[in-house]
Amino acid sequence: MKYLVINGPNLNLLGAREPDVYGTQTYSDLVGYISSYAERSKVQADIVQHNGEEKIIDAIHSSVGIYSGIVINPGAFTHYSYAIHDAIKSVPVGAIEVHLSNISAREEFRARSVTAPACIGQISGLGFYGYIAALGYFIMEGSS
Repeated sequence: MKYLVINGPNLNLLGAREPDVYGTQTYSDLVGYISSYAERSKVQADIVQHNGEEKIIDAIHSSVGIYSGIVINPGAFTHYSYAIHDAIKSVPVGAIEVHLSNISAREEFRARSVTAPACIGQISGLGFYGYIAALGYFIMEGSS
C-alpha cells in the first residue's frame, strides 16, 4: 500500500520556525520519523512539501489510482484554501488533515479549518505522532 503525505507552506522551516510552538526537530527529522514508521509497517509513504497552493492541488489530483490515502498538513492554507478543500473532495482518495500544534488553542483565526470538512478526520496537537496516527488509521482500515 502507498500513501501520500503532503506538507504545506513553511513546514520546510521546522526546527527554526517558532520552536516554542513547533519544537526544535527539523523537517528532515519529520521525514525520517514518517519514513521509519512506514518501513516498519511495510507500506510506502511518499512525502512532499510545497509552499505553493497550486503544487499541493496538483499533488492531490495526481494521487488517483496511485495512493490508498493522503495525509495532509495544509499549513496556513488550512484556514482559507477552498481550492484545496475542493481538490480533496474531487478525488476518490481519502484524506486526513494533520497539524503539529493544537490549532484550536492558538490564535482565533487558526481554530477554523476550511479543509478539514473535506477530510475523513483531523488530528491536531500531537506533534510528529499525528502523522503516524493518520497513517495507522489508513493501514488498519486498508487491512480490514
